[in-house]
Amino acid sequence: MNPRLHFIFSRRSIRRYADKNVPEEMIHDLLEAAMAAPSAVARDPWHFLVLTSRENLDKLADILPHGKMLRQATAAFVVCGDINRAHDKKESYMLQDLSAAVQNILLAANASGLGSCWLGVHPREERMAGIIRMFSLPAGIIPMCAIALGWPAEQPEARTRYRDECVHRERW
Repeated sequence: MNPRLHFIFSRRSIRRYADKNVPEEMIHDLLEAAMAAPSAVARDPWHFLVLTSRENLDKLADILPHGKMLRQATAAFVVCGDINRAHDKKESYMLQDLSAAVQNILLAANASGLGSCWLGVHPREERMAGIIRMFSLPAGIIPMCAIALGWPAEQPEARTRYRDECVHRERW
């Protein structure tokens, strides 16, 4: 692994967090990193719900079957897209744009010493409906995922998942 890319290889899904709040300045930094992501035709269809109250973090954990770590996390984002802002109003473009923003958040969190875990929402109807209800999302706003955030209480080893058999040069 190239040591200059350590911030990428050491980014891991963190599911155990210390009981320490994430400062507002760091939340702002992560959101700024998210919005530095590329998007199709620079439409920037993203919206971010920022959660820091224990009540909302626990309610989100109730909606997401794999979101138990939210009960320890001290912050979370719900990443949503505005289908009306997406290039050609296409869901595929919106999801690509949001995914780029999410990856920026995950890498920025790791580079800042925070732990994070990407939690799938879209396309699971029951998860999407629960979030839409819980946060009163307006029409046209689609929740794509949640991201648990906090100070890590675990440190998984850096790793790569590189596999030669997945690389095809010039042709398949």
